Amino acid sequence: MRKFRIGLIGLGGMAQEHIRWMRAEGRFDIIAVSDVYEEALAKVGDQLDVAEGKRYLDYNHLIEDADVDAVVSVTPNNVHADIIRACLQARKPFMAEKPFTRMFEEAESLLQLYEQQPIPAMMAFTYRYTPAFRYVRQLVREGEIGSVRSFSVQYLQGWGAAPNNVPYIWRFNKDITGTGTLGDLGSHMIDMARFLFGEFEELSAQLHTIIPQRQDPASGNMVTIEVDDFASFQARMEGGIMGVFQTTRNAIGSGNQHEVSIYGDLGTLHASTLNPNELIWIREEAPGQLARVVVEVPASCKVTQYADFRALLEGSIPDGIAGFMDGYRNQEILDAIIKASETKATVQL
Repeated sequence: MRKFRIGLIGLGGMAQEHIRWMRAEGRFDIIAVSDVYEEALAKVGDQLDVAEGKRYLDYNHLIEDADVDAVVSVTPNNVHADIIRACLQARKPFMAEKPFTRMFEEAESLLQLYEQQPIPAMMAFTYRYTPAFRYVRQLVREGEIGSVRSFSVQYLQGWGAAPNNVPYIWRFNKDITGTGTLGDLGSHMIDMARFLFGEFEELSAQLHTIIPQRQDPASGNMVTIEVDDFASFQARMEGGIMGVFQTTRNAIGSGNQHEVSIYGDLGTLHASTLNPNELIWIREEAPGQLARVVVEVPASCKVTQYADFRALLEGSIPDGIAGFMDGYRNQEILDAIIKASETKATVQL
């Protein structure tokens, strides 16, 4: 059984999750690694027993390595576009972390290149593989709650709240990230809405910075924050489905709380990362009598991200996989949210 030889770019904390997922799938060998920090190269290279000659400070050399079958990119936002561009030019299949790019202009230039020479490409919208979200999608498609009229999505974290005194780090640097909470967590909400309901048609939005300054640990000076740490928007999806979204990294008590509530003519569904293997289904059990039922997710909805990546590399396109165009559309919507907030106007998509 073939194992795919992977080149891993970006060796920070999130890379360890991808390493764990690849090992669990059992069909991937990480044979090359790249990072701008020599210490990270040495540490992770030793962890994975990567040959010295396959440890690259320049990711371009990893992408050009003929022994690498596919690239997994887990880097800060400011190099997302350049890595995807290099993969497209080298015709090297890849999986890349979100957001797609820092800004929409970068996404547009990548689309032109992709249309000229498409390759197998996957965006790491990980929550498509939360079993509860997958089951909700199945139930909606099967019409179990009738016509969907509206939904709400939120993604809350608490690590950035004032009592934690989080210093100025790269996630607050606009030159690196492009946006704040919007691109980091909001991109997942956008993808979840598209995964469940289809395309956005119009939206309005408000972006806000709750903590306007943070201390630079290197200089000790206070740095003005130019990116959002709270984002809210509302949208009309295809079919007239209305959605409300909010995200922040300042929600005390929230670790990693991504959830959706869906309201249909025949019932309500609620799914959350807090209970990934079950969902809540509110439905009429008898005339005029509502029941709140906790439903276990069936095994058929327990699909892994790297099983889909393996299938993609083998030449198939699994249902529900997030491809290149999902990344592009996500960035287009992020751009529309920024415009809607800046202009205080509804933006058509």
